Amino acid sequence: MPMHMLSEEHETLRRTVEEFARREVAPVIGDYYERCEFPYEIVRKMGELGLFGLPFPEEYGGMGGDYFALCLALEELARVDNSVAITLEAAVSLGAMPIYRFGTPEQKATWLPKLTSGEMLGAFGLTEAGGGSDVPGGMRTTAVLDGDEWVINGTKAFITNSGTAITGVIAVAAITGTRPGPDGPRPEISTILVPSGTPGLTVSRKYSKVGWNASDTRELSFTDCRVPAANLLGERGRGYAQFLQILDEGRIAIAAVAVGLAQGCVDESLAYAKQRRAFGHAIGEYQAIQFKIADMAARAHTARLAYYHAAAKMLAGEPFKKEAAMAKLVASNAAMDNARDATQIFGGYGFMNEYPVGRFYRDAKILEIGEGTSEVQRMLIARELGLPALC
Repeated sequence: MPMHMLSEEHETLRRTVEEFARREVAPVIGDYYERCEFPYEIVRKMGELGLFGLPFPEEYGGMGGDYFALCLALEELARVDNSVAITLEAAVSLGAMPIYRFGTPEQKATWLPKLTSGEMLGAFGLTEAGGGSDVPGGMRTTAVLDGDEWVINGTKAFITNSGTAITGVIAVAAITGTRPGPDGPRPEISTILVPSGTPGLTVSRKYSKVGWNASDTRELSFTDCRVPAANLLGERGRGYAQFLQILDEGRIAIAAVAVGLAQGCVDESLAYAKQRRAFGHAIGEYQAIQFKIADMAARAHTARLAYYHAAAKMLAGEPFKKEAAMAKLVASNAAMDNARDATQIFGGYGFMNEYPVGRFYRDAKILEIGEGTSEVQRMLIARELGLPALC
């Protein structure tokens, strides 16, 4: 994939999703957002368009595309709204992808056709309230093998797509024992598939969030939750390594979402600067506004090149951990900076929820936190550069 252009296939997809976002999402998403309501009708239309199946083979109901195609779709959706974009990102990158990457043939046949069609959403149960970025050290959820069943106990926090009416399966990371380590025993972490509605699984009410208000985010609790032993995803004890791989890929996708938000701020600010008048002139005629929008456009462009490059390395089968971390760091910074500048350009109207930049401002901050904080990205970059780890 050349850095300076898209293939004809990718450009066609980008234009298709851009049109869909403007026609189907933009006119209605503000109402969903203010009501904190999950946009089932939009999700249904996204499924009909094939967006949930973009990076999966046709044998599982997918579109036969690649991960970069997913990222392009995420960027175009996020130019209009982040809640819709993160619903797709979490469903594909975090919900379906672990099953595709690590599942048995039976698990793939059971879950992927419904996940790739958008008929069902998957979720990724990793984060815990006391863990944050320290996943292995903070994990308390356990799974004990009892005969031919796993018995799961614990809680998960901030889990996207975990409580919708169409959520079908949650990949849960849990401690399944201990293994010897250089400094003594360390937790053995495995991944287990838990279908929605399983007895012992409790889905809490939606969080009251600053942003992403039209997406579904909840706490999950497990109390003697039993699932078949065959629901183990991949090799026992490899759960943490599996999630690290998924998160490396997911950082490229989150970077695409952040770029979409950054570009959306440029789009809205350009339109507003041309029509808003002050002191007898359109505000876009004033150099202070021009320079602000120019900086915004440069940030979005630079961040886009960063995630394009990370995606290209990933698809080429080359190491991409450093590039993914860089893309996520640069793009989330661009989103936050552009949201702040767009709000300033809009003035008092930027503080009103009826304008998209108000949503952008509320949505931008989580991009510096979710799927690895900016501090974690800097740590990963430093280690990939060869700098020593403190611990």
